[in-house]
Amino acid sequence: MSGAVRAYVGLGANLDDPAAHVRRALLELDRLPGTRLAAASPLYRSPPLGPADQPDYVNAVARLETVLEPLALLDALQALEATHGRVRGGERWGPRPLDLDLLLYGGAVIDTPRLTVPHPGLYERAFVLYPLADIEPQLVFPDGRSLAQALARCPGDGLRRLGQ
Repeated sequence: MSGAVRAYVGLGANLDDPAAHVRRALLELDRLPGTRLAAASPLYRSPPLGPADQPDYVNAVARLETVLEPLALLDALQALEATHGRVRGGERWGPRPLDLDLLLYGGAVIDTPRLTVPHPGLYERAFVLYPLADIEPQLVFPDGRSLAQALARCPGDGLRRLGQ
């Protein structure tokens, strides 16, 4: 795809057969307009980040090649979440059938009311960093930090790779 940007999306789900939601969403990401799924990590199980009285999450990271602008890609991701039954405005970090986060968009640093890239918390979240390392181990973030440096500061406690 000419003029495509490499973008990374974090996927998570913990309701209604979460592994199936994540697997289906990976296929659907490949069908977004002007977008190709270039790589997908294995699935991981992780304890919830928010309230503890919810099921564990199933997580993955996708690498996309896309010609969509950042906000158009965000809109497409949120529309995809809605098709999986996600209702926005619920409990922060609460249970959900699908959560899609735009983690990185090329080398861009974006800070708008609707979108912050790199994604806030990216450097502290094992359920993002470890799957990201599966598909892009030599990644360097826009601030010059390497993925290896972030991993060294982020233990994978409670994170478990699922059998495919």
